[in-house]
Amino acid sequence: MNRREGLLAYFLVVCTLLASWASSAAENLSGSWTIERSDEPGKVEFTLIHHEQGNSSTHSSAWPLSVFVGLDVSKPGKQEVKFTITRDAGRLDCEGYLNDGEGAGTFHFQADSNYKSEMNSLGFTGIDTQKQFSMALLDVSLAFAKEMKGEHLQGLDTDKLIAFRIFNVNSAFIHELREAGINVTDCDKLVAFRIHGVTPEMVKSLHQSGYQPSEDELIAMRIHGATPEFIAQLQKEGYDHLELQKLIAFRIHGVSPEFIEKVQSLGYKHPEPDQLIAMRIHGVTPEYISGLKSRGMQNLSIDQLVSLRIQGID
Repeated sequence: MNRREGLLAYFLVVCTLLASWASSAAENLSGSWTIERSDEPGKVEFTLIHHEQGNSSTHSSAWPLSVFVGLDVSKPGKQEVKFTITRDAGRLDCEGYLNDGEGAGTFHFQADSNYKSEMNSLGFTGIDTQKQFSMALLDVSLAFAKEMKGEHLQGLDTDKLIAFRIFNVNSAFIHELREAGINVTDCDKLVAFRIHGVTPEMVKSLHQSGYQPSEDELIAMRIHGATPEFIAQLQKEGYDHLELQKLIAFRIHGVSPEFIEKVQSLGYKHPEPDQLIAMRIHGVTPEYISGLKSRGMQNLSIDQLVSLRIQGID
């Protein structure tokens, strides 16, 4: 039996164990778990599947072994296991089986009776049982809630706290951005920064190059790949300190350093940024230009080339 087949066999036991929890109180949740080895030292791949009214939701990530109280994954062979995971939002009581450190079983979530009222006192409301379960899995602790509240952010609520945990928005990230020269107070923008990869290092690099991008411009630059590295490549082609919107347009329409080099090799020295964008929009490629030249159409301007392409002259 290979590792995957072994996990499947253990997982089948879940159905039997879950039946014994069918009469759980409304504030408690039950489900199944699996543990597999992780490539990250000191961690395991821990998956939780919550079953409710015919539906299921899955949470899977690498968890540090230190959170599993009573679990020893180093023990060889088959073993029955019982362990707990305790967070401010509640406790997961788990039982099941392991075989050489991997296995499956069931969990029972006990919501902390004080968590909801303590979060309410901090201004974080709307926490039902399902949300409290999610907050336990993501470790949305009272300390984290207080930490974020102390940052005086716009739009901070319970759902934003959860999003912050998912995308790793914390005080350290906020302070690093401020030190880089941008004070982001909008919760949605902070999440977007994390999603698209706007880093303090990127902000510093752009400031050092003389740019003062807005939050939306930083996000757009990352979405379209207008990175400091791309800016440096364009500078080598003679396009120094282009407007940010032009840089973004270059990436959107495919004006690359390679494209510029090919166009210049055909005799068009340092075309204007708007001309390069128009060429890409209308399909004026180096191959198109070479084809026209081979048919005797020499010394056409870029504007004439674009016009010919718009008129459908190939």
